[in-house]
Amino acid sequence: MSEEVRKETEVSVETEAGKEPEVTTEKKKGISEEKLELLIAVLLGITAILTAWASWISSLHGGNQATNYTESNNLSALGNSMYNEASQNYMQDMILWNTINEYMTDREIAELNGNYKEADMIKEQLEMLIADNCTDEFEEAVYWAIDEGVTPFDKEGFEDSYYTAAEETLDEAEAILEQGKLDNAHGDAYGLVSVLYSVVLFLLGIVGIFKRTNNRMIVLIVSVVLLVIATIYMITIPLPTNFSIVNFFVH
Repeated sequence: MSEEVRKETEVSVETEAGKEPEVTTEKKKGISEEKLELLIAVLLGITAILTAWASWISSLHGGNQATNYTESNNLSALGNSMYNEASQNYMQDMILWNTINEYMTDREIAELNGNYKEADMIKEQLEMLIADNCTDEFEEAVYWAIDEGVTPFDKEGFEDSYYTAAEETLDEAEAILEQGKLDNAHGDAYGLVSVLYSVVLFLLGIVGIFKRTNNRMIVLIVSVVLLVIATIYMITIPLPTNFSIVNFFVH
C-alpha cells in the first residue's frame, strides 16, 4: 500500500470516528399526544356539563309531573262533587216544579169556581215560592215555561246548564292530567339523554387505556358521535312548562 493511499485511509477512518451520528426523527402522522389529551379533557368537561343539565331538566319535569297529577286528582274530586251536587239540584228543581204545577192547578180551579180572592192568594203564594226557592236561572226558566205551557227543562240548554261548571272542572282536570303525562314522557326522554351522556363519559374515560393511537381515535370518534346524537335529541325535547332559568336566581 502506498504512503498516499494509507494516509487517505487514516483520514477517512478518523473522520468517520469523530463524526457524530445523525439523529433522524420521523414526523408522526395525525394528532399529537398532547393535543389528543387536551381534546379528551375538553370533551369530558362539555359532556359533564350536558349530563348535569339533562339530569336537572329531567328532575324538573318529574316535579311538574307530580304537581300536575296531584292538581288533576284534586280537580277531578272537585268536579265529581260538583256533578253530584248538580244532580241533586236538578232533582230538587224537578220536585219544586211539581209543587209549582200544583199551585197553578189550584189557582186555575179557584178561578173556574169564581173564587178570585182565593186565586189571588194562591198567585201570591206561588210568586213567593218561586222567589224564595228558585235560583235566578231556574226562576227565568219557570216563567218561560208558564208562558209557553211547557216545563222549564224543555228550554234549550237549561238542563245541561246544571252540569256546565262540573264538566268544565273535569275537563280542566283531564287537561292537566295530559300535561302531567307529557311531563312524564319528557322527563323519561331527558333520562335517556343522561344515559347516553354517561356512555360518552365512560368511553372518554377509557381512551387512555389503549396504547395504539388508532384505537384511541376510534373510541374518541364513537364518543363524539354519541355526544352529537344525544345533544341533537335533547334539543328536540321541550323544556318544562314556564321554564326560565332566571327564576331560579331572582325571587
